[in-house]
Amino acid sequence: MADTIQFDLVSPERMLASMEANEVQIPGAEGDMTAMADHMPLITTLRPGVVRATGGGETKEFVVSGGFAEVTASTVSVLAEQAVPRAEVTQEFLENLRQQAEAAHAEATDDNRDATAKAVADLAELAAQMV
Repeated sequence: MADTIQFDLVSPERMLASMEANEVQIPGAEGDMTAMADHMPLITTLRPGVVRATGGGETKEFVVSGGFAEVTASTVSVLAEQAVPRAEVTQEFLENLRQQAEAAHAEATDDNRDATAKAVADLAELAAQMV
């Protein structure tokens, strides 16, 4: 059994991380999860939150606005809609995410009104964590 997994995080703008990790914490839409070596394969959507990868004696944190994560026994691939290293998060970035979420909620149909309301609430919680 391997002790590490390959972790990759990409956004449309750039690749943010590629490292061997002991564990990766993911803000899944259905709940937070931790992926480790030999994890059961799955694909999940992400909610706004913080992705944490621990390996080599360090922890790297990234703020994501949403996206997808694919987990296999040996890899975790995160495809984020928007992502930045936590150290680079600004109030402007968070405000931009909030405005986008509120605009989507204002235009939501009955089919996705609950999902857009949850995104607004998740972003409010994320902003509170960043203070």
